Amino acid sequence: MRFNLMFPMRAVKHYETWRADGDLGTVAHIAEEAGFDGFSMSEHPFPEQGWLSNGGHHAFDPFVALSFAAASTQRIKLITYVMVAGYRNPYLAAKAIASLDLLSRGRMIVGMGAGYLQPEFEVLGADFPARGKNLEAAIPAMRAAWTGADRPGPPFPAKGHSMLPPPAQPGGPPIWIGGNSPAARRRAVILADGWMPMGQSRVVAEITGTPALETVAELSEQIRAMQEKRSSAGLSLLDVSFVPFDSELLRHGGAEEFATRVRGQLDAYAEAGVTWITIEPVSRSLEAFRRDVGRIGELLISSSR
Repeated sequence: MRFNLMFPMRAVKHYETWRADGDLGTVAHIAEEAGFDGFSMSEHPFPEQGWLSNGGHHAFDPFVALSFAAASTQRIKLITYVMVAGYRNPYLAAKAIASLDLLSRGRMIVGMGAGYLQPEFEVLGADFPARGKNLEAAIPAMRAAWTGADRPGPPFPAKGHSMLPPPAQPGGPPIWIGGNSPAARRRAVILADGWMPMGQSRVVAEITGTPALETVAELSEQIRAMQEKRSSAGLSLLDVSFVPFDSELLRHGGAEEFATRVRGQLDAYAEAGVTWITIEPVSRSLEAFRRDVGRIGELLISSSR
């Protein structure tokens, strides 16, 4: 089992006071020292106020932020969790990804999703109705750019173009697909290298517009079905990254209670097919973050190895 740390989403709004005398490089270094295998950033370039008022959050630009983190770390993977494919041309995305992968010496993992916030698509001039189709076209377009192949046909035709320097990882970094929908699962199976489902209640599912996922048993059944399809197609098994169901304990019970609870559930998650556990601390300051992440490292990560 590997562990990914999501930068606290709520810290972005208050970053100047939250960071105290540190910076994002300090944050990434703390995660690496605690034993985390990945460091990730979400994406919301220009969210609508109605969504923000109902539990939404701001975010750094993922490529700028992960580049900053890369410069202060040595081994930790750099993960977009998730990049919304439709917010940018796939060749611009491919350029940013290749640059970061090369400069970090091959540490990039590209989490991608179709997105679900129509107002954010519209303010960016992005095509909301075509978001699924464009995600499916963006992945082979990016891989073609990384390998120097032409990409004929719509919606992203490219012939006689080249993109240098290439990513450090041959063929490009691993691509993980985020989302619970049947379409997201299908894309992960046929187009990607990993899957990032979201545990969520039926109430939350109504907000996100994606299926609920409430138990390890449900998660296990979905992973099993997807891995069987991968095996039947002669493809390698998917990585699966998951935020534990007990993550609310970080908000109400603290890091120690959370780490202890999840430590007792790691075997169940592993048996279900989860290969990465993603953790988003809710620490209200860099000092609290250092303490919380340290305890998670001691009680959960170190004890699992």
